[in-house]
Amino acid sequence: MKIRGAVLETIGAPLPYADSAPITVSELDLDPPGDGEILVEIEAASLCHSDLSVVNGSRVRPVPMLLGHESAGRIREIGPGVDDLALGQRVIMTFLPRCGSCPGCATNGKLPCQPGTVANHAGSLLGNAMRLHRGGAAVHHHLGVSGFATHAVVNHRSVVPVDDDVPPEIAALLGCAVLTGGGAVINAGRPGPGDTVLVVGLGGVGLAAVLTAVALGHHVIGVDALPAKLDIARQLGARSAYTPDDAIEKGVRAPVVIEAAGHPRAFETAIALTAAGGTTVTVGLPSPDARSQIAPLQLTAEARTIIGSYLGSAVPARDIPRYVDMWRNGQLPLEKLISGTLPLDRINDAMDQLHTGQALRQIIKVAP
Repeated sequence: MKIRGAVLETIGAPLPYADSAPITVSELDLDPPGDGEILVEIEAASLCHSDLSVVNGSRVRPVPMLLGHESAGRIREIGPGVDDLALGQRVIMTFLPRCGSCPGCATNGKLPCQPGTVANHAGSLLGNAMRLHRGGAAVHHHLGVSGFATHAVVNHRSVVPVDDDVPPEIAALLGCAVLTGGGAVINAGRPGPGDTVLVVGLGGVGLAAVLTAVALGHHVIGVDALPAKLDIARQLGARSAYTPDDAIEKGVRAPVVIEAAGHPRAFETAIALTAAGGTTVTVGLPSPDARSQIAPLQLTAEARTIIGSYLGSAVPARDIPRYVDMWRNGQLPLEKLISGTLPLDRINDAMDQLHTGQALRQIIKVAP
């Protein structure tokens, strides 16, 4: 079938992207779903730094690639071998499928699925399938989803069904931002009753961590270099918020610190703000060649723990229903993470806003 989608043509184009236009919106051919796959009509997709990291070259992926991984839509066709989903169901797409049988999948979310990781690096679907083409040439999938399009074919292990009362904009956020930020708190940080949770980096993922920690009743502190982000954190329930320098100068410390900025300086800040005996959780994704400096003696003398958490150490089928219930109950007001809605044709402008830190979660609306 013919679809319309946002294709990254080149990596590392100069800023602003509105001028260099590394992403083009064009017509593509989408194959029908194969064994274990489904066809989804995209209802909403949101922008994430994992999209930007491919555009700017921090995460090298094969191009051309149809971008987008944080999305939701309705099932329009079911391929052979899929008996756990139904036509018309709304599904949340997640960027890390779980095959359910590899050593990574046996770690209860601690490690990613091994075949899923291989497929994501190759730009294919789980099982190595390629369903996108343009002018007879293959177009790569982004993290098994490619959600910046009118339709997508994905492996059924890349989706989690959700009830119709969950709007598509909220459903899209649940596929990455909330899984990552919320999971950094619940699955990795595991703060005890009365523990303060401090979040460094108040983008979409960091603020999802703030919302989750607030919902669980913790005292929350936000840290970010942009004053506007500090105001947002306070509005979302953080008791206090600081720039990194102010937090360090004032001696702010917390037993659980989440680093969600994906920058070596942010990681160093998170280490500095972690209390003795505390846990630093890093979910940010810096460039592979980024390096940070820490004092090993401090880790030993203060009995520190540092935890890496990919996708919030989540098992999507287990964790998404919990966040849905929290949203339904009014504990998790995810609507507050949405900073704007824009058409697919403005995807390069949206990447510019993401780069400058002006936006939290921008929702892409795609008309079939």
